[in-house]
Amino acid sequence: MSKLPSVGLGRLGAQFTQRPWIISALLLILLTLWLAMGPAQADSPPGNNKDQAVPLAKVVFESFRAEDTFKSIDLYGRTAPNKSANIGAEHPGKIASLAVKKGDQVEKGQVIAQIDKGDLDIQMARASAMLKVREKEYNAAQSLKNKGLQGEVAFASAQASLAEAKAMVSAVHLSLRNTQVLAPFKGIVDNLHIELGDYVAVGDPIAHLIDLEKVVIEADVSERHVQDLDLGQQAQIRFIDGNQATGKVRYISRVSSQTTNTFPIEIEIENPQQRIPAGISSEVELALRETQAVKVTPAMLALDESGNLGVKTLIDDRVKFVPIQLVKAEQDGVWLSGLGKQVNIITTGQGFVRDGDQVIATQAN
Repeated sequence: MSKLPSVGLGRLGAQFTQRPWIISALLLILLTLWLAMGPAQADSPPGNNKDQAVPLAKVVFESFRAEDTFKSIDLYGRTAPNKSANIGAEHPGKIASLAVKKGDQVEKGQVIAQIDKGDLDIQMARASAMLKVREKEYNAAQSLKNKGLQGEVAFASAQASLAEAKAMVSAVHLSLRNTQVLAPFKGIVDNLHIELGDYVAVGDPIAHLIDLEKVVIEADVSERHVQDLDLGQQAQIRFIDGNQATGKVRYISRVSSQTTNTFPIEIEIENPQQRIPAGISSEVELALRETQAVKVTPAMLALDESGNLGVKTLIDDRVKFVPIQLVKAEQDGVWLSGLGKQVNIITTGQGFVRDGDQVIATQAN
């Protein structure tokens, strides 16, 4: 009985030896089953894979509410006198006297210099005497004409002679008045072009007068912003020495410069004590239009993967990058628009997260 198993195995071995394709078929089936089990095991990860997931980044954010502010522009210019005049001689002659010196303050109508009158006083006496004669001749001619004893031609001649005499007196009087060089407005004698004894002809320069009760800053505005400005609007001025002042727009040109395509404007500043001189550099800040913006510190700004500057905000615990729309910059921060009425901005950890990342957010105290 014990020999039967060995006989059976011998016969089975003989069959495999006579039919080798059976062995090949068995090996192929086993290989196929083994390959099929590999992807199934890969699709069903073990239960502890969840414990090996990358942890979410932790960030800190602050909530900001938009405020009404003005978009502003900075312009550069120089101060200039409110008024300036080059005073010239209106009568030829020698400078007989000087009533002021360079740097003096003068009132309107004050004498600056006196030109020698020459024989104008004699001419005035002669013209006045001739005027009296012509007046008497005219009165006599008019009396005779009323009585019918003189014709129209003789009366018209007397009338013309009287008019000529009056014109002569007026001309001499004007020449006498022009011998005095007067200040056209209240101001400072910035320069004197003459000395005592100089001879001047009509039109020769006498003095340069400036008015510094107000100073004017002359600047240029680009064509994008000129339509946002209004006459009389306030402007903040910063001078090169650090002092500040407030002015107002008094002039806006309606014709642009052909070379720079900008529009000249003037900002007027009150200067009652005349502390602000003419010709100093200044920076002008002008408000353009009101808009809603959020004020943030420069440390809150970040770059996206393309290198664009913006801020990283939070929407439902996910990061959203918003490019900045700068309204204006101040010493302690910048004003940004386009962020809505209220926004959550990441203030800590924004350098470790990207747009679209889910994060663990904590609000700052």
